Amino acid sequence: MIFYENLFESNKKFFDEFNKKFQQVLSSGWFILGKSVETFQKEFAAYHNSKHCIGVASGLDALTLSLLAADIPEGSEVIVPSNTYIATILSILHAKMKPVFVEPDISSYNIDPYLIEEKISDKTKAVMVVHLYGKSCQMDYIKQLCKKYNLILIEDCAQSHGAKFKDQLTGTFGEFGAFSFYPTKNLGALGDAGAVITNSDNYSEHLKKLRNYGSAKKYYNEIIGFNSRLDELQAAFLSVKLKYLDEINLHKRKLAKIYLDNLKDDFIKPIVHSDYYDVYHIFNVRHPQRDKLKEYLLKNEIQTDIHYPVSPHKQKALEGIIEGDYPISEEIHNTILSLPCSYGHSEDDIYRVVEVMNKF
Repeated sequence: MIFYENLFESNKKFFDEFNKKFQQVLSSGWFILGKSVETFQKEFAAYHNSKHCIGVASGLDALTLSLLAADIPEGSEVIVPSNTYIATILSILHAKMKPVFVEPDISSYNIDPYLIEEKISDKTKAVMVVHLYGKSCQMDYIKQLCKKYNLILIEDCAQSHGAKFKDQLTGTFGEFGAFSFYPTKNLGALGDAGAVITNSDNYSEHLKKLRNYGSAKKYYNEIIGFNSRLDELQAAFLSVKLKYLDEINLHKRKLAKIYLDNLKDDFIKPIVHSDYYDVYHIFNVRHPQRDKLKEYLLKNEIQTDIHYPVSPHKQKALEGIIEGDYPISEEIHNTILSLPCSYGHSEDDIYRVVEVMNKF
């Protein structure tokens, strides 16, 4: 069986270093906001050439706390792509703001920058872009719009660790770059974890208070905060893997190229353009008989996944919150299939997937 994702295989190269880090944290006797978190924050900020990195408990919290740190009034509208994972939308709702959907570009699956302006109103205070599947959004025009309308730009980088647009890393275009380190990410922890990068001293200090009960000094609480702190152990493990992030991304790009070069044109493959450095957190294809294709591959011992099977506006949780029809989003969700493409897969694995798929 070729599994969609095997986290043992993806992480086994790092086990010896993980064990050393575990022993260091264990013997330190310090398990919350200690040296491991401080070290990783410095390393992750340096990787992005950013001034600050604030470790938090998850990618969802990274987005929610970014909205709150920006001091956007409750009830404000936040523009977001209609086909993102629900966590992006939940962050807006948790911050007591209103998500406003913009359809994606059918070729890139990212928010269509040329549809954003028509959704901007007097209540719009932020744009939350999502660099979906490991491909950056088209950031030039989006930045121009945010400047024109004085909007906060928040980047959801949960799937784009190391991805670039015109040689600039995702997470560095806006006021906030929010990251998830969920175990399956290109830079994945061994549990839930997240972070925000920013170049603003004020935003950084606000985020540090928000993640820690609203406190900068123990037992002195200045604002209404949360308990959302990056764990010492996860920070230590992330420091290990950060050294290999570029290698992980190169491996996934190599596997993606096998698909791109060898899959039949029956399958709609991801677009490739010189402006974009894609890191293929998810390698997907689209096909009108997606469900039959998925079943066929499983019968041939190839496991796949769907990111995502239900368009957000069709989710029960968002009934009465999201209005309107989003046909492009639905078209993507009804036809998309994610193929094996992880650090734990070999080139032989991918050639086998291609061989089977081309017989469908």
